[in-house]
Amino acid sequence: MNMAQPVRFWVATLAVALAAAALLRDILLPFVAGMLLAYLFNAPVNRLERIGFNRAAAALLIIGVFIVTAIVLIVLIAPFFGAEIAAFIDDFPAYVRRLYAFATDPARPWLRKIVGEGFGVAERSSGDIASLSAGWLTDSLRSLWSSGRALLSVFSLLVVTPIVAFYLVNDWNRIIATVDAWIPAEHRRTVRALAREIDDTVGGFLRGQGTICLILAVSYAAALKTVGLHHGLLLGLVAGLLSFVPYLGSLTGLIVSLAMTVAQFGLAWPAIATVVAIFFVGQSVGDYILAPRLVGRRVHLNPVWLMFALFAFGYLFGFFGLLVAVPVAAAIGVLVRFALSRYRAAADPAGVL
Repeated sequence: MNMAQPVRFWVATLAVALAAAALLRDILLPFVAGMLLAYLFNAPVNRLERIGFNRAAAALLIIGVFIVTAIVLIVLIAPFFGAEIAAFIDDFPAYVRRLYAFATDPARPWLRKIVGEGFGVAERSSGDIASLSAGWLTDSLRSLWSSGRALLSVFSLLVVTPIVAFYLVNDWNRIIATVDAWIPAEHRRTVRALAREIDDTVGGFLRGQGTICLILAVSYAAALKTVGLHHGLLLGLVAGLLSFVPYLGSLTGLIVSLAMTVAQFGLAWPAIATVVAIFFVGQSVGDYILAPRLVGRRVHLNPVWLMFALFAFGYLFGFFGLLVAVPVAAAIGVLVRFALSRYRAAADPAGVL
């Protein structure tokens, strides 16, 4: 009976929190972004506080450095990305025409049969296919922009987020102490252990996988540019950033880059083999060299579970959901493992099984 009461309380609290998040998802973005920044900035602020800084001054310094760095990066990168994206959109119909002409070449009847029967486009001209593809790309971009209403609130994201992050990181220790006091004394040690494991999992994954993303983005972009692939810098950077979800970035980058290679060079096997080698080497370095050192074995986030969490939370809560998907997925994983361990211990108290 004593155990059932807190369980009912936390289940009800979780249900209310999920309902509130679903109702307020369009305005939660700057606040959730501020919470994530506060979580990431808490460690450096603690280090500055230990060497003698006032906590408020340390929080202001860290957030100020972050804002200045972000502004500099935006000023340096935005013109390049804008030009690259505009050029890619302009060239997209031509790439589609080349790929369609290659796929429907009479010299390759097997490929023509797959394209014609699999996609129902055998009777269409390459111009029709290019027009449909260009329209699909435009409609998709317009839908992405209109559906992400939170992204349109640039003012709130740029102004409210740093303010929220400052106040939260400044009061972080007091907030943790207050939450800790809410926990019944008999469960406090268990909850603290679970919280530490969740913190290790989330923090380790965000820091490690974020660093891997940046390394792979630079590596892919430089390699594809060296090969001479059109829009190689853009493709490489996007593939690297998508590598936040393990294997998603390399697979997406490989498929798109191979399509671009065929559209640009035709069936040039050396170029195709080089592109495959770039992504194979990049994924291998990420898996066997970078991940063990930067992420570590203690971070138990299965790529399939992570991908499902990103899609599910993105579908339910939009861009706000993407921000909270990783921490929530990590927390659920820790809690499920804890529940299973308790269940096994209760089912086999002698440790026979």
